[in-house]
Amino acid sequence: METSHGDKGDMTTTNTDILNLIDGFIDQISKIRTVLKGVSVSALILAPLAIGLSLFLISHSSFFTILEKEDDFGFVLIILLGSVISISSVWIVAGLRQFRMINAWNKRYIKYLANKEEIHRNIASEFGFTEDSED
Repeated sequence: METSHGDKGDMTTTNTDILNLIDGFIDQISKIRTVLKGVSVSALILAPLAIGLSLFLISHSSFFTILEKEDDFGFVLIILLGSVISISSVWIVAGLRQFRMINAWNKRYIKYLANKEEIHRNIASEFGFTEDSED
């Protein structure tokens, strides 16, 4: 099947548009990465504090006195503290996994940028482009 020269130009434009779209998407994810890293760090700081505070309250000498005197309040307090401990434990695990994932993605992203720059330099040197004519 024959294609005209115009079709090849359209195909090149489409390929360029797709590559620019992918580059823009990757750059946007890179910006979101910093927010996700902040969420991960906050999980690794706040969750242990919540667990520590809950364990302090449970181990406090007046905790069992409150449980004995206040039936409904004591029951709700046990449920709340148990929920805080379990949710915070899940939050720590999620924060660690997210932190590892972001670091792994960051390494691949740095490698991608280095490869992209190397390809740009190779194309520029092969076709005699100057650095100013890129992007």
